[in-house]
Amino acid sequence: MTNDKLSSPERDKRKVDANKDAVVVEQRFSWSQIREFTNEVKAEFGKIAWPNKNHTARSALLVVLLISIMSLYLGSVDLLIGKLISFILK
Repeated sequence: MTNDKLSSPERDKRKVDANKDAVVVEQRFSWSQIREFTNEVKAEFGKIAWPNKNHTARSALLVVLLISIMSLYLGSVDLLIGKLISFILK
C-alpha cells in the first residue's frame, strides 16, 4: 500500500535503512487514540463471562487430581520398566 492511499491519520513516516534495505515504520499515536483503545478494552472486559469462585475451585481441584493420577501412573510405569531393564541386564 502506498502513502497516497492512506488517510492522513493512518499515514506512516517511512524511512529506508540503506544498510539493510529494510523499511522502518514510525507510528505516532495521539492521546485520543490511546483513550479510545482503553475504553474499548474496558468494554470488551465487561463482556467476558467470568467463572464464579465455586467453578474455579472445582476446576483447580480436578486439575490437581488428574495431575496426581498421571504422576502416579507414570512413576509406576517408570519403576516397572527400570526394574525390568535391571533384571534383563543382570
